[in-house]
Amino acid sequence: MSYLDATNDLYKEAALTPDVGLCCTTTPVWKFPGLEIPMIMQEMNYGCGSTISAQDLINNPKVLYVGVGGGMELLQFSYFSRQKGGVVGVDVVDEMLEASRKNFILAEEQNEWFRRDFIELKKGDALNLPIEDESIDIAAQNCLFNIFKAEDLKKALQEMYRVLKPHGRLVMSDPTCEQPMNEALRNDDHLRALCLSGSIPIADYIKALTDVGFGTIEIRGRRPYRILDPENYPTDELIFIESIEVCAIKDPMPEDGPCVFTGKAAIYYGKEASFDDNKGHFLLKNQPLAVCDKTAAALANLGRNDIYISESTFHYNGGGCC
Repeated sequence: MSYLDATNDLYKEAALTPDVGLCCTTTPVWKFPGLEIPMIMQEMNYGCGSTISAQDLINNPKVLYVGVGGGMELLQFSYFSRQKGGVVGVDVVDEMLEASRKNFILAEEQNEWFRRDFIELKKGDALNLPIEDESIDIAAQNCLFNIFKAEDLKKALQEMYRVLKPHGRLVMSDPTCEQPMNEALRNDDHLRALCLSGSIPIADYIKALTDVGFGTIEIRGRRPYRILDPENYPTDELIFIESIEVCAIKDPMPEDGPCVFTGKAAIYYGKEASFDDNKGHFLLKNQPLAVCDKTAAALANLGRNDIYISESTFHYNGGGCC
């Protein structure tokens, strides 16, 4: 049995018998005005964060969500895309697709604005999406891609890049880990399916996105997630796992490399009213400007003593240098 078979079996069981403790969502979005999420959807919310951000979801976007879970985020996306087939959910597990269909009946009963035909469910594989090229405005996945090993992760990201329109957005939430993991953890298919032993460092996660062509990366959140301890897992040390929320934008790749926003800011505090580096970055005195890591490094390399560059907060919500 491959690690993907183990994952499919795990989520087949989770569809047939909801497992509230399967994942621990650290940033749930339970409420919008007029939105009621059925309890069964909350119990089947097998994610590690949220991919729902109102700033992405304007003008009735065409949305793709891969790995449907109990349908909660599909329902949330349809709140912003109230059109027939405006949201497409893809999953390889038949039982999960059927569970979502049943949950949408409850959602329709509890939300007068919601219609089941807002959401189209498709049987499909993240490594070979049944979606046309450049047809999607927003693509999303929650706690799925971390399961994949390196080559399959590359294929899944290439597929998301393929289906997105130019300047489309891939919004993701996944566990990450900065500590090295031993081979026993890495090769445990069950722990990988549980979204634990597939966690990789943030820098590697970002590189996987930029390697397939995404020109802009936004780290929108970074939060504690799980602990792997020696008593319960095959490890000699405590391993700390975090979850991150990331938006990768299908922008053209800049000649000098991708723009990666990790929550840095630049503050000019010199004698003049403003500072212009003549490269497109204009800083008003004592007004923080969000900057990508590339711009932060360029400003720091100017050697000035009147520009402060903050550390990464790993929280970025738009605007700034690019």
